[in-house]
Amino acid sequence: MKNFSALPLPVSFPADRLQADLSLVEPAEWIRHYRSDHYVGDWAVASLRSVGGHPAVIYATPAGGNADFYQDTPLLQRCACFQEVIAWFQCPVNAARLMRLAPGARILEHTDDMATGSDEEWRIHLPVQTHPLVEFWVAGQVVPMGVGEVWYADFNLPHRVDNFSDQDRVHLVLDCTPNDWLSNQLEQARQLFNPI
Repeated sequence: MKNFSALPLPVSFPADRLQADLSLVEPAEWIRHYRSDHYVGDWAVASLRSVGGHPAVIYATPAGGNADFYQDTPLLQRCACFQEVIAWFQCPVNAARLMRLAPGARILEHTDDMATGSDEEWRIHLPVQTHPLVEFWVAGQVVPMGVGEVWYADFNLPHRVDNFSDQDRVHLVLDCTPNDWLSNQLEQARQLFNPI
């Protein structure tokens, strides 16, 4: 169905409310990303939905099983705007994480296994805080994600991020189980925007 590497969905969320929720994250809730071979510098994660709702579980597991496998963490329970973002998706939202890339840090080019068939997940990015000097590359092209925009990208393809700015880049990252509703959102977006 998809023949593009990245596409903005026809929805956005207010930057001020997203950043107000971001300010509620305590320093201790940021956990260094476990794939140290995938980055240089500081890349950290704060879980909003995780396996069993445990705040220290920052990894995503395709095919989470039953509906209770992923649960809200205490952090999500105090973040009203992030709750609204997740509730907008009329499909199962599995792992939901804030991902912070510090100034000067780089996520090295890699691919993610988003699974296939009944286990497939589609990954959605929503920038909460970013900067023009942040470059997000998917399949050899820069994807110009702005704060509050909602982007699908095919993370089975090679991708990398370079934060050349002097501020943290923070994205809200959702792993969704695709259904007819989400497929329709991407199809509407494909008709409205130029896919990358």
